[in-house]
Amino acid sequence: MTVGGVIVSAGRTSRGERTDGRRGWQLTSAYTAAVAAGVVLLALGTLTGRADVALVGVPGLLAAVWGRTSRPAPHPDATPAGHHAESTDPEPRATLDEPEGTAAPGELTATLRLTTQPTTGILHLRIAAAGHRTTELALAARPREVPLRLSTVRTGPQETFAIDLRGSLHHVWEQEATQVGGTRRLVLPAAAPLGRLPLPQRLRGLTGPHSSRRLGDGAELRDIHPFTPGDRLRRIDWRTTARRSPDLDTLYVRRTYATAEATAVLVVDSRDDVGPDLRTWRGYGTLRVDEPTSLDLARHAAASVAQALVDAGDRVGLEDLARRRRPLPPASGRRHLRRVIHGLALAHPRDRAAVHRVRPPQVPADAIVYLFSTVLDDEPLHLVRTWRAKGHPVVVVDTLPDVHPVPEHHLRIAWRIARLEREDRLAALAGEGVPVVGWAGSRRDQAAVRFEALARAAERHLPGRTVLP
Repeated sequence: MTVGGVIVSAGRTSRGERTDGRRGWQLTSAYTAAVAAGVVLLALGTLTGRADVALVGVPGLLAAVWGRTSRPAPHPDATPAGHHAESTDPEPRATLDEPEGTAAPGELTATLRLTTQPTTGILHLRIAAAGHRTTELALAARPREVPLRLSTVRTGPQETFAIDLRGSLHHVWEQEATQVGGTRRLVLPAAAPLGRLPLPQRLRGLTGPHSSRRLGDGAELRDIHPFTPGDRLRRIDWRTTARRSPDLDTLYVRRTYATAEATAVLVVDSRDDVGPDLRTWRGYGTLRVDEPTSLDLARHAAASVAQALVDAGDRVGLEDLARRRRPLPPASGRRHLRRVIHGLALAHPRDRAAVHRVRPPQVPADAIVYLFSTVLDDEPLHLVRTWRAKGHPVVVVDTLPDVHPVPEHHLRIAWRIARLEREDRLAALAGEGVPVVGWAGSRRDQAAVRFEALARAAERHLPGRTVLP
């Protein structure tokens, strides 16, 4: 966590109150220690007849008396309704301003606005955020703006800053801490550039970026055919007609393949959100903010695939296995891409028993399915087999992060068993002809090459036409 950066807008204010309903100043432990030390030294010097020892305790007592008499005076604006000015003293006010809406990945920013009275000496700030070290600051009491910034690789709903504010004067008077809490921010996943992606065997729509198998207006030549009723005159190939029919008894036209668009459905298995540390899989401990979890990898991979498909002019839909709400239907365009990325950021784990699906998610006809899962159980295997039985090509993106070794013996045994079962599932998918693309560690850098290889390996005889077997 760092202090400094960009100043942003719009927020809320939180003020601390004492349990008795009064806000104000109280004596510090330093004052009590000074009084106690002064009294002890003065008494000890008097009893032993040592004037030098008694004089050592006099400055502490004088400082305590002066500090006691220098209690901050009340400010008219700080006196709440129904209270007397003698019982209420000025206190600093803090407002945490955060940008409205969602946050870009990698960095969260906010601005702490401080409003203080001249009677406040020093402001003590304790700034904390989940997964970050606590930062403590001591600032001179004056109105100011403190920019805050923290870095994270996590996506989805994230907790922001939690700030404790306390004012002090002459180390004698101090205020009870005022807590200022930030709201939860929704961090959107970033998209990595990808090349060509595998497409379904059949394309839909009357237009699009790909060549289909049916006749129509397009750029790919299908054949030369004699003119028939319904053919357009601008399709007549006069050179072929002059060569094959010098007397112009028969006209020949150039027939092309129609263009169409592909339909893809992104299925995110958000039932699991596990990190590289096995000790956090049981729900204990805190996930590190500098290590992406499986759901962070799934969001990133799905956003990358969605952007590549939308940029190519194809239609993309979104389905979440942990949610039973209406899925996001396939569509195209930049606005729809923003809806898809926002839906990915909202995906989060739920109770497994509550989200068990009797039937797999419905997929439109002639659509390819991209499944983003950790493959830690048999559910993804059943879904893939069901989709393939209905004629849908499936690509599985493995989102399990690289697991760190742990010293606990029982955890190593449990992970070894889970890893062997997972490898059996992945081997079963590969044996059935289902491609698996890794998206963790070094495999993420090779994902684009892997997708390109799948598209090239599945090319048909028609140029520009790729299918997945």
